[in-house]
Amino acid sequence: MNEKVDYLNRIKQIDYLEAAKKTACWLKTKLKESEYWNKRFDHFARFASRLAGRPLAFSVAMLVILSWVVTGPLFGFSDTWQLIINTATTIVTFLMVFLIQHTQNRDTEALQVKLDELIRSIDGANNALLDLEEMEERELTVLRKQYSELASSARKGLNQGHK
Repeated sequence: MNEKVDYLNRIKQIDYLEAAKKTACWLKTKLKESEYWNKRFDHFARFASRLAGRPLAFSVAMLVILSWVVTGPLFGFSDTWQLIINTATTIVTFLMVFLIQHTQNRDTEALQVKLDELIRSIDGANNALLDLEEMEERELTVLRKQYSELASSARKGLNQGHK
């Protein structure tokens, strides 16, 4: 019973406003740090994607593979020799998946903003099509069906000589 009273007294002594302020300060600091690291990762990912997409990167990769193949007889095609290339390719593949996904996400977002601006700026365009990528699958299916019907109707008119 005495432990229970002691616990209740400690709860009463907690300054919840001060705790909330400390939590808010901590969260603000973490968000700034997160923003800093996100920005750094974004720059690195763009640089790495540009570099990996160049002929020089392909040439370096080919040179590494040829070097590995040539050294095979020197090491007697040992398990260690095979493990080196397997480990290296696994690590590179694993890291590149994240870099490529980040770059594709960024490019897709930029493309969506450009498309939204085109839709918004054209008179008579259906502004409901802005920000379609945020819609639920069910809503997209309904819109896709409507536009498929419009396209089908337009093709029929074109086949009959109408514009």
